[in-house]
Amino acid sequence: MQYVTRFLQAKIESAVQAGKVLLLYGARRVGKTILLEQIRQSYKNQVLMMNGEDNDTLKLLEDRSISNYRRLLENINLLIIDEAQQIPEIGMKLKLMIDEIPGLCIIASGSSAYQLLHETMEALTGRCKLFPIYPLSQMELSIKENLLETRQNLEERLIFGSYPEVIVTETIAEKRLYLANLMNAYLFKDVLSLEGVRNTQKMTDLLKMIAYQTGKEVSNEELGRQLGLSKNTVEKYLELLSRIFIIFKLPGFSRNQRKEITRNCKWYFYDNGIRNALTGNFDAIALRQDIGEIWENYLLSERLKKKSYNEEDASLFFWRTYDQQEIDVIEQSGTQLKAFEIKWNDRKTRIPVAWKNAYPVAEWKVIDRQNYLEWIT
Repeated sequence: MQYVTRFLQAKIESAVQAGKVLLLYGARRVGKTILLEQIRQSYKNQVLMMNGEDNDTLKLLEDRSISNYRRLLENINLLIIDEAQQIPEIGMKLKLMIDEIPGLCIIASGSSAYQLLHETMEALTGRCKLFPIYPLSQMELSIKENLLETRQNLEERLIFGSYPEVIVTETIAEKRLYLANLMNAYLFKDVLSLEGVRNTQKMTDLLKMIAYQTGKEVSNEELGRQLGLSKNTVEKYLELLSRIFIIFKLPGFSRNQRKEITRNCKWYFYDNGIRNALTGNFDAIALRQDIGEIWENYLLSERLKKKSYNEEDASLFFWRTYDQQEIDVIEQSGTQLKAFEIKWNDRKTRIPVAWKNAYPVAEWKVIDRQNYLEWIT
């Protein structure tokens, strides 16, 4: 498969304006650098591209002075900095550049959302636009493949995920090796860089426990007991893992605290390949006992990408009552509610009576293999 045009490329290019800073953030290896290179090649004016992990870049930007940056950026209209969170005081440096160099636009990318946003948002209030980047979405892949190919590739996406290099890697052995290396060499590298992380083995064990409980309610107290960690430490670690785009949270939905449960959360992975690598299970679908979990994880991650890329203001929840009535996904946009039940098998599913009585005007729909594409694309 050739280069897949990223959904956000046109949006980012149209947002390139003098006096603006565009922040691209997402996990390592999701394709940020290639996207930046595509933007650089299509840009018609003068552009300078730098990398925050390069020593020469660090030296060039070290002197935080107007004169230094004016010399460096003379006649430059667009400055692109990849892995910008590696540059000390990056927020103040970007602010100085954008304040003092007329006609300049800056695109900065980073693999740690917390570090990059923490460093830049306060300094660049009102002049900054955010663009989250995820592993390839089905919206993007559909540009290169027809409906038959999409359905034929579904099993592979459920098992190996949608990181760009996984998509283009041909053999199963190579895909498995790539995902293992991705975790050890890149994702956990970001974990080590996070403030307050002292025990990476505990963090790894926590991630594995979340992987085995995908789609299930998770108790932080119970996780803490099994790991020998406090509830607060577990909460902190889960938050850190979400900041580097490994997992995301579904809280419980409730407007009636006496009947509806909100105490625990569910956690999902941004990419199925990472989840399956943590469990060590790359078996074919026909051999799996967890097909319901990986199907649900895949659809939720794709739905999240769709909502994010289209800038749709919607929050995702799960719903359960104390008498065990439940719905997989509740989507809230303003006052509008939509309820979705996710099914792999073609089984009849009825709307829970408690939900129907409590929220009679909410939309209800079952998402299965027949209609899933319209839900995620």
